[in-house]
Amino acid sequence: AVVSTQSTGGFQALIDAYGIATYQEINPAIFTIITFPFLFGIMFGDIGHGILMFLGGLYFVLKENYYLKRLKSYEEIFLMLFNGRYIIMLNGLFAMWAGFLYND
Repeated sequence: AVVSTQSTGGFQALIDAYGIATYQEINPAIFTIITFPFLFGIMFGDIGHGILMFLGGLYFVLKENYYLKRLKSYEEIFLMLFNGRYIIMLNGLFAMWAGFLYND
């Protein structure tokens, strides 16, 4: 069984939205951790917006303990953003990489 940590929990939630793997199937979350941000970066491909996304995700990662202590008092839309902090950070990183390749 694959154990979800704080850094992989967002990817597992993304996979669970499409369906949960049965007993003899491979959990696709392992492959999604790299392929989803990579494909997002190729689609988005902008250095400026990638930096903003990366910094936004990095802020939530660095302030993780602060927000985890107050988790119950936040609205649902903020919780979705906070729970996807690692996805946002990786998406921004790959968007910067693709934007650099696209010279954009």
